[in-house]
Amino acid sequence: MDVAHPEYGKAEYNEILASFRKDGFIVYSEIRKKNTNAYDYAEKITKQIKKLLKQGISPNKITVIGTSKGGYIAQYVSTFVANPDMNFVFIGCFRDIDIKEIPDINFCGNILTIYEKSDIYGVSAVRRKETSKLKVNHFKEIELNTNLKHGFLYKASDEWIVPSKKWANGNYELR
Repeated sequence: MDVAHPEYGKAEYNEILASFRKDGFIVYSEIRKKNTNAYDYAEKITKQIKKLLKQGISPNKITVIGTSKGGYIAQYVSTFVANPDMNFVFIGCFRDIDIKEIPDINFCGNILTIYEKSDIYGVSAVRRKETSKLKVNHFKEIELNTNLKHGFLYKASDEWIVPSKKWANGNYELR
């Protein structure tokens, strides 16, 4: 995470995590190896979540937030855990061709999607919600207009962090 992206700059990874922690969230996060397989990694995260559920953590107190490839991992976790009471935030991680190219993802849970209008790697995921075979209790989508392309998710920006926190707290109207 210390290497800056040639177009988007340095990811504000630690600042993003610190923002959640300062508001009382318990954050589990790790930097993945380059070229990590999203499906395989999601299986690992799913096992961790199932342990939390087995320990008695209420599913609505668990939120999986993923940006870019991490967002695809989070989408798979939503499918694998298949718990409609869990919260998910998918950020900058859906393209229209995903319906055809990744048909095995089915949203399940309380789903917030956030995408940037200028980002080719993230568009509205309403079509994915409509094709999903699992239960989605709450669904909301936010289109940002920062003009930062995919770089918007590199920033510790309140534009996506604040709604993510509200969603994690069960504020599905984002008020």
